[in-house]
Order: sequence, then structure tokens, then C-alpha cells
Amino acid sequence: MRLLLHTCCGPCTIYPLKILQTEHIDVMGFFYRHNIHPFSECLKREKTLLDYAESKGVKVISQQTYELERFLQSVVFREKDRCSFCYHDRLSAAAKVAKKGKFDAFSSTLLYSRFQNHEMIREIGYAVGKEEGISFFYKDFRQGWKEGIDESKQLQMYRQQYCGCIYSEKERFYKK
Repeated sequence: MRLLLHTCCGPCTIYPLKILQTEHIDVMGFFYRHNIHPFSECLKREKTLLDYAESKGVKVISQQTYELERFLQSVVFREKDRCSFCYHDRLSAAAKVAKKGKFDAFSSTLLYSRFQNHEMIREIGYAVGKEEGISFFYKDFRQGWKEGIDESKQLQMYRQQYCGCIYSEKERFYKK
């Protein structure tokens, strides 16, 4: 199977990539940028991911644009529902790239994080797959959470402390 894996960052890619490769799945990464703020954070995450992918012999498709404004315009006044928009946007972009690249399916490292809404990601993934005409590959990677964290620390990877959006950055750093 040829799988396009939406990758949010290097540390979150470690465990899913390991599992997929042990299942003899041919994986290519896809780095989505539009939700990550500030741009310097986006570049740190992308570099960490690309360095890790290269060390594992995995190719990564990176978006070349940075449409932060479009992301913000899409969630303004709907901040409490921003994650559902963000999941949909990232998975939809991955599905389109996967379909264009003639992959068999697409998936996401979002399914690794204990901090993301797993059920929502799964539901959106299947819906987007149906809409785009490409299979969504579902796998619950959360059981490898600690293993991925430990390995990322051992590799001295850059590890971010928030999901990437400006709202989560505020939640992370601004304490009333």
C-alpha cells in the first residue's frame, strides 16, 4: 500500500511511521503549514520533520505557501470550533494530494496525539476520504505516545509545546 501521511511535526511522526513501516506500508509524508503560528515556529517544525524523514529514508511533500490569513479568517468568531475546521482543512489537503499522487490512501499523525480529538479526526478523515474519492487509513497510534516522546528526546528533536495555531499558543503561554 502507498500511503500519504499528513505529518504535523517530527516527534509525532516517529511512532506512526515505525508502525506503518513494520506493516510494510510505503509511506510518504505531507507537511501542512497554514495553521502554524508564528512562521518561525512553522519553519522549526518543518526542518525537524524533514531531518527526521531523511534519516529514515522517507520523502516528504511540504506546502510551499503559508496562508495563515485564510486559516484565521476561517475560524474567527468560531474559535471554540477551530479544531474541527483545522482537522478538516489538513485532512482535505492531504486527501487531495494523495489522490493527485495516485496513493492508495491517506492518514495523519494527528491520530498519535493524546491531546487531539481522536474521534473527530477519524470521522472527518472518513468523510473527507469519501468526498475526495480516496481511502482514509485509520489506525489508533496513541498507545505509542510515550515511546515516541522518549525517542524524540533521545534524538534531541525540537519539541513544540502547543498544537501550532495562534489560539493554542495563547492557551499555552498566557496564564491569567
